[in-house]
Formats: sequence, structure tokens, C-alpha cells
Amino acid sequence: MTATTPQSRQNGQEQLLTPGEVASLFRVDPKTVTRWATAGRIGSIRTPGGHRRFRESEVRTLLAELTSDVRSA
Repeated sequence: MTATTPQSRQNGQEQLLTPGEVASLFRVDPKTVTRWATAGRIGSIRTPGGHRRFRESEVRTLLAELTSDVRSA
């Protein structure tokens, strides 16, 4: 799965994105995405190995909100 070809559902479960995939959508560094998660700006899930994953629907909602804010300004 790449950020350029998203799949919203896989086997009935929501697609999870890596920090790198989220970063490419927002055009920021992956460390910025991790800081957003730590600050509570975006929700994340921890894998059993301790890696962060982000719900695609939540990421796309935040991206839509931020881009609509920029367009209205």
C-alpha cells in the first residue's frame, strides 16, 4: 500500500498508514507526524512492536479540514 493509491478498507478493517505515508500526504517530515501524535493532534495506534499507525479515515479528515481552512483564508 502506498500513499498515492490508498485503500480505505482491507478485509473489512480500516487501512492503517505508517508515519511516512502520513508525512507524504501532508508534505512534512515523518518526525513531525510523530510529534503531532504525541501532542494529541492526530490519533495513533501502537503495533505490538511499538510502531505507530494512523487510521486512514482520520488522516484524510484532518487533511480535508486543514486544506479547507487554507482555501477559506
